[in-house]
Amino acid sequence: MPMTTDALPTAGAARSAPDRLLAVLAAFDHDHPALSLTDISRRAGLTLTTAHRLVGALTEWGALERDASGVYHVGLRLWEIAALAPRGLALRQVALPYLEDLYEATHENVQLAVRDGDEVVYIEWLSGRSAVGVHIRVGARWPLHATGVGLALLAYGELAAQEEYCQGELASFTPYTITDGAQLRRALAEVRRTGVAVSSRQVTEDALSVAAPVRGPGGAVVAAVSVVVPQAGAQVPVLAPAVRVAARGISRALGWRPDEPRRGSAIPGRGTSSS
Repeated sequence: MPMTTDALPTAGAARSAPDRLLAVLAAFDHDHPALSLTDISRRAGLTLTTAHRLVGALTEWGALERDASGVYHVGLRLWEIAALAPRGLALRQVALPYLEDLYEATHENVQLAVRDGDEVVYIEWLSGRSAVGVHIRVGARWPLHATGVGLALLAYGELAAQEEYCQGELASFTPYTITDGAQLRRALAEVRRTGVAVSSRQVTEDALSVAAPVRGPGGAVVAAVSVVVPQAGAQVPVLAPAVRVAARGISRALGWRPDEPRRGSAIPGRGTSSS
């Protein structure tokens, strides 16, 4: 499920200086983009004195910024650092022309995501005015089994990791969310058979997504692209070819050649594999 920082260690726990520093940064998330010093202290599980010292150092460096009211926000220095991540801005820049083509062909929500452990992280999202509402934003995280991009990424991961995931607890968001390991195994097998993942009403009951894997130079799946449409009247046979074309275009732009033997991914990260 989406990540939260409300359950961070308490102030009395033995924690190293790097742990405390990272706890301050982890206090910020999409639901808490602006925090007072007291809020940071509470959410990071730190004493007010320690939080004040660490926040001061982070603000001086540029990781945090303080507005006129005394509230803190994530600073541009972190954005500059994050832009260097090969699975973030660099991948997004390569993929964007193909995502725009997919949007022009469908005028629906178009998404690009990567895997991080047992979650999918969205690194790009294009949306039209009349597109179906989705609970997605850049940087958002969701469990792999509940989204089209997540199913596409999980289906091409290591078999041992797939089995471990299927045996774990599967969070439910609607009555249609896959919560049974055997059902998830069948869904993943279907993704591998067809080359696309279909997630219907798993996150919201009015939406359906069609996703396809994106491969890196060695053939490993490094990302997934999807289109999200209203569930009512969704035409998967029409959408699937368009999503495949976008995924194949991004893959080729990354250096993938389908006639070459697969090897390790050129865009490393947790959850990627050479399968």
